[in-house]
Amino acid sequence: MATNAAPVKGTKDYLPKEAAARYYIENIILSTYRQNGFQRIETPMIESIERLDKSNGGENLSLIFKILKRGEKLNLNSTDLKENDLVDSGLRYDLTLPLARYFANNSNWLRKPFKVVQCGKVFRAERPQKGRLREFCQCDIDIIGDESIDAEIELISVTSKALMNLGFFDFVVRINDRRILKDIVCNAGFNEEDIHSVYVTVDKLEKIGIHGVQDELIAKGFAAAPIEQLLSAISDHTAQFGSGLSSNQKASEDLLQVIESTNRIAASRYKVVFDKTLVRGMGYYTGMVFEIITPLFGAAIAGGGRYDNMIGSFTNEQIPAVGLSIGFERIMNIILESGNLKPEQVKSVLLIYGETSDIVTAIEKANELKQQGYNVTIIKKAKNVGKQLSRLKKDEFDCLCDTDKTGELVAWR
Repeated sequence: MATNAAPVKGTKDYLPKEAAARYYIENIILSTYRQNGFQRIETPMIESIERLDKSNGGENLSLIFKILKRGEKLNLNSTDLKENDLVDSGLRYDLTLPLARYFANNSNWLRKPFKVVQCGKVFRAERPQKGRLREFCQCDIDIIGDESIDAEIELISVTSKALMNLGFFDFVVRINDRRILKDIVCNAGFNEEDIHSVYVTVDKLEKIGIHGVQDELIAKGFAAAPIEQLLSAISDHTAQFGSGLSSNQKASEDLLQVIESTNRIAASRYKVVFDKTLVRGMGYYTGMVFEIITPLFGAAIAGGGRYDNMIGSFTNEQIPAVGLSIGFERIMNIILESGNLKPEQVKSVLLIYGETSDIVTAIEKANELKQQGYNVTIIKKAKNVGKQLSRLKKDEFDCLCDTDKTGELVAWR
């Protein structure tokens, strides 16, 4: 019986052409970040389950892929076993927790502030859908050790530059501050202990609408008066920083300065706007939060915020940090569906050998062609060379070189 060779649900195989497009786009993003002084690092995909569970990652904590203990540590004979009795680690659900642990472990060797880029796979056990997989790539930049709003301004500017280098314009950077949002919720009459639950519901505003938010808050058992007050506050699009939204003057002033500064940098190529309903799902955010949206896609293509308390959970010392992540898979889908991906192509040559020449001759000829700037693929002739070449022509080689004949390049397309 044949084995089902399809990849696990929520994961994908990438054909060579697709993989080449991914590497090309990833390189544009990484090159932009490196040009702006961000150093690339790599962190393990596996993290301690204790660290993951305590990471305050919002609903993602229920989506962790957990890894069984191994060998003698895995005791299946115990009674009253719970899930975490069987596991000791899990796959990372984002790149922020691994970065916080990395910085705590290696801070003696890192410059301050630390400007860092990561691009790697993360894993979430959720329902797969368009633009949302169980295994996917994220591209993050973070600044650690800078408590000033300069860090927010730089992150928004550099991420926007990366998006423009990929051909995105007219996108909108939405920005809010968790401290202002907290004041809005508390001023509406909710208790301090209710804040997180209210955040979770308000974060769904775009998906379920204002009436959906109202229904969910009612279903959670909250009183009608604070719900009505909150809905009025988040529906009032005229309310700005000085309109009683927040008693935190410093947070309001900082937010206004970030918006004004980044809009100056944007020079009308994109917009940065205040959005008092923006929450972001992660529980670890402590200050400003951001999302970048484009009319080309129905959801955010980038997001992040300030998380000043996470590294301190490892070091017992509060170290400021802020990050912004590009949703790589969503970016890929938009670019590929638009048909606008036009990478600078190095001409590729199909070099065939085998009747009167051998592999050594082929490699020597290939080295000669590489010195002329070509990419060269060496393939031995099949018995039915016509059928072989017909199939290979689909791989979009630019030229053909037959070492058994003249050894000259022949136009392939």
